[in-house]
Amino acid sequence: MTLTAERTNFSVARKAMIDSQLRVSGVNEERLLTAFASVAREDFVPAEQRGHAYIDRSIPLGNGSSLPAPLVQGRLLGEAAPTKKDRVLVVSCGSDYLAALVQPLVASVDVIPAAAAVTIVKGSYDLILIDGAIERLPAALADALEEGGRIVTGLVERGATRLAAGRKVRGEVALFPLADIGMPVLTEFAAPKSWSF
Repeated sequence: MTLTAERTNFSVARKAMIDSQLRVSGVNEERLLTAFASVAREDFVPAEQRGHAYIDRSIPLGNGSSLPAPLVQGRLLGEAAPTKKDRVLVVSCGSDYLAALVQPLVASVDVIPAAAAVTIVKGSYDLILIDGAIERLPAALADALEEGGRIVTGLVERGATRLAAGRKVRGEVALFPLADIGMPVLTEFAAPKSWSF
């Protein structure tokens, strides 16, 4: 297959993703759809996964991490409602696809790997996007969020993953589950194991 034919195939797959995965599931905001149409998802997955870049499931990235399905990232961005004034931190699942999607919608984007987000986070942000599901929110991320700032992530509750959002109010951040959605779990954010009867 020629490079031109491969690009055409990916363009067709990208349009199909928008029409048959995002639009039909409530992701209809034009600026978000424009971002999805403009970013080549196949460039953010391992070479052996390029042919599967637009399927409606998560894609293994290696080292136990996965890129969430397009709908997950569409719902995450829709809930986040990024603005041109936002300073954004993206906690990466191992791929910078989400950062590439949000970059044209905001003032600035910083990206850190999930492992780094559990200790010290430098900077101060209006919006934090976590590209996966977490069991607990580390203090380092809560501290990096500006007062009134927003955070959108997946949240693991009783074994199910849900889209969740929160806002920092009087120095505290609480996450509220919004909708069940299948999302890869970021093991770096596992809650400490406790023993009970």
